[in-house]
Amino acid sequence: MADTPDLRVLIADDQPLMSGALRLLVDSTPGLSCVGVVGDGIEAVEACAAVEPDVVLMDMQMPRMDGVEATRRITRAHPATRVLAITTFTSEDYLVPALRAGAGGYLLKDAEPVAVVSAIRAVHRGESVLSPVVAQKLLASVERDRPIAGPTHCAPGDPDGSDLSEREREVLELLARGRSNPEIAAALCISESTVKTNLGRIMDKLEVRDRVQVLIRAAQLGLVTLSLD
Repeated sequence: MADTPDLRVLIADDQPLMSGALRLLVDSTPGLSCVGVVGDGIEAVEACAAVEPDVVLMDMQMPRMDGVEATRRITRAHPATRVLAITTFTSEDYLVPALRAGAGGYLLKDAEPVAVVSAIRAVHRGESVLSPVVAQKLLASVERDRPIAGPTHCAPGDPDGSDLSEREREVLELLARGRSNPEIAAALCISESTVKTNLGRIMDKLEVRDRVQVLIRAAQLGLVTLSLD
């Protein structure tokens, strides 16, 4: 059987010490390969067009073009490329815009190396996990933008979530609380593979590509609401 190709990782960070450390970590991890290091958002967009990475480690604060705008452009132009936001801050001002721009998850710059590697692989699989705190911040942001009269209006033929099964709605509610796949499985007394299957069906029905965008779209449609538990 042929070997599985390495995940191709692009690093976008204007701090040489940080980008160098990330490159060393990526290149020393089996199954990962760094395909480039850039120092601003414009270079990140250009590099994605040139090398087509699987995952971009995207700093949020960079010169010329910040990470939020670069993420927005990359995820629109290259749907197969996943973006993992890198930030020093956990405030809503930094995290939520990155997630809404298309990032599949976030990573703090003081994260342990094993957590960085795990996050890269999770984002690539579309299985990035939002902590309960970040999930709530994201939901609150979307709800503030939603019309007071109710959920986002859907044009005829647009997905509105009405075809979600009862089980899929249960999975969606737990996702909105920031639960991981194992936690969802335990809460519903089902296997993790069944959770993944249901999440895949939800993504197909809502026409989104990962669990972060599932959460955003579901909040826009009024399928999930801000929970305090």
